[in-house]
Amino acid sequence: MKIVVLAAGTSTEREVSIVSGTNVCKALRSKGHQAILVDVFFGKEGADSATAFDGDYDVDAEAAYISSFNDQVKDAVASGREFFGPGVIELCKAADVVFMALHGANGEDGRVQAYFDLCGIPYTGTGYLSSAMAMDKGITKKIFLTSGVPTPRGVELKKGKDSTNLADHNMELPVVVKTCCGGSSVGVYITKTPEEYEEALQGAFSYEDEVVVEEYIEGREFSVGVVDGKAYPIIEIAPVEGFYDYKNKYSAGATIDTCPAVLTEGQTRQMQAYAEAGCKALAVEGYARLDFLMKEDGSMYCLEANTLPGMTPTSLLPQEAAALGIDYAQLCENLIEISMRKYQK
Repeated sequence: MKIVVLAAGTSTEREVSIVSGTNVCKALRSKGHQAILVDVFFGKEGADSATAFDGDYDVDAEAAYISSFNDQVKDAVASGREFFGPGVIELCKAADVVFMALHGANGEDGRVQAYFDLCGIPYTGTGYLSSAMAMDKGITKKIFLTSGVPTPRGVELKKGKDSTNLADHNMELPVVVKTCCGGSSVGVYITKTPEEYEEALQGAFSYEDEVVVEEYIEGREFSVGVVDGKAYPIIEIAPVEGFYDYKNKYSAGATIDTCPAVLTEGQTRQMQAYAEAGCKALAVEGYARLDFLMKEDGSMYCLEANTLPGMTPTSLLPQEAAALGIDYAQLCENLIEISMRKYQK
């Protein structure tokens, strides 16, 4: 198959996306596919869609080329240039499928998916509506609450419009402050004092004009991949220090990952059922990964759903697949096969 692995972009997760895309591209080429890595935002000047998939291809060299633009993103966005870079749409139209290795805003939020739907371009993962709902943590929380999926109690706050006084929302410290549409734990703060809370609000509002403040749940951290409607083995994430933030997510050795997680049979079934229910409530097609916390008493809370899970060397979905005997390259092929079914109806 001719495959565009679409990565990079403009979000705070650009660099992570490049790592995911590089790994996916290499894996697909190892399976005999004509896969190429493409930066959705900067594109590739002079790319010829008729020949781009042919001949030898150096994935690492392309990844290095894409990474060379990292310091230019902020100025390029401020200039108001078009989101899709040179040659991107032409290359995507020439491909049999686009493997979505984008993470965060302008990639995981449904905008690219909506455009591809209009253009008739097949892509991996769920559609634009479920992407948009899952990307917004406030909307996700409301959907979970109305669908019987337990989630921490919280409130959405709009910058300059809503009161940030916790008492006004019947809440008290400690709380978690996080951006409404961020990813990879960028803009997430655990606050236990009034001073920490105020600093967290300033930090989160520096990323977005809307944040979520929710009750702090102390407990073990888990993640559950859901592929084709069925939950994968649960993985437990135990950071060596702090919580599962950006640094711990992508630094080798920063966390102790256990898969399958050490849980009772009942706890395993319950968490997997909640993960499947969360995907169904958000109308997720194909695959996703849902994050959980569990208190000492066994109470479970679903935090969010990731509709384009990371595919880096330390990412969780590949580890869960490995527990089922599915290696990385086969997982990539499986995600394509599952995603393509909606185009064969």
